[in-house]
Order: sequence, then C-alpha cells, then structure tokens
Amino acid sequence: MTATRRQLRIAVIVGSTREGRFAPVVTQWLKGQLSRRDDMAVEVVDLAETPLPTVFPAFGQPPAPGTEEALALVSPRLAAADAFVFVTPEYNHSFPASLKNAIDWHNEQWHAKPIAFVSYGGLSGGLRAVEQLRVVMAELNATTIRNTVSFHNAYGRFGTEGAVDDPQVDAAAEALLDQLAWWGHALRDARAAAPYAA
Repeated sequence: MTATRRQLRIAVIVGSTREGRFAPVVTQWLKGQLSRRDDMAVEVVDLAETPLPTVFPAFGQPPAPGTEEALALVSPRLAAADAFVFVTPEYNHSFPASLKNAIDWHNEQWHAKPIAFVSYGGLSGGLRAVEQLRVVMAELNATTIRNTVSFHNAYGRFGTEGAVDDPQVDAAAEALLDQLAWWGHALRDARAAAPYAA
C-alpha cells in the first residue's frame, strides 16, 4: 500500500442465516486472512444478526412498518464499503434466499464496486452458487472478481480452532484479495473522478 492511498473498506457479507450454519467458521477464517493486510479495513455484515424484511411493498405503495429501521442497520454499511466479499454456501445448486433478499433491497450500494466470493459446500464447494451470483451482480452494475476461494466438503477442512492447514488455500486467498484490492482502488478512484452512469 502506498502512503497516499487510504485503506479500502471491505464489507464481508455473511449470506447464510440458517440455524446451525457453518458460515461463522468460514467467516472467521476469512477475517484471519484479511487481518494480514494493511490495505483493507473490514466490517462483517451478518444477515442473521441484521435480518431484512422479506416482503417487498407493492409498486407505488409504502413499505411495511419497521422496514426503514431494518434497512438502516445494513444499507449505510453497504454504501460506505469500497468492495465486498460474499461468504456463501450452496443450497439446492444456488445461493441462500437471505442473500438474494439482501441484494434485492439494495441497488446503488453495489454500483461500480468489486465483489469477491468465498464459498463452501459439498463436492461443488459452492461454486454453482457463485456462478449464479455473478449473473445477478452484473445486473446491479457490480464487478465480480475472477478468482474465488471455495471449500469442498467444508465440514472436514477446518481444524478445531477454525484454521485450514493447506498452503494452497492460503495462496488462493492471497490471490483473491490481491485482485479485490486492485479493483477496489481502481473503481474507487473512478467513482471519485466521475459519478457512475448506471
């Protein structure tokens, strides 16, 4: 990181809200990877701790009571982020409804910002969820990072302290975050130079 560049604000979105979810284990590992970097400041947005409404108002109608209060716990944090990492499992060949709900409640917060993916699951490692998320986020004018980190058969990959004893995983995480940093700085500079034309 150069002396003139301020840290990137990274929002880690924890997509699963199911009881007994494995997401906190993966998120804790990711936070460890991010803590090694001096170019990123991290905030975790856990959708289980900040539930959003699941019913959208009819066109032209006001939102249900409590909607604005719920969004106020999430929306400003997304707007302040320079880049995102989605932590997602794969449910039925796709990503969780809670993550789609959070995506759909927002729009400009995603514009011209990079998104990286850390996925987990069974044999697929959550990669089918990631491929679907790429299509969704392209519609919202976000830039998805090419590299991913995916944990195949995730329940057996993490030690008792939540660590992963695999140099290849560390290398994959470093490459992912390097790409996120490049895009994060490039797009932040571009947004500062001119408003994004959605």
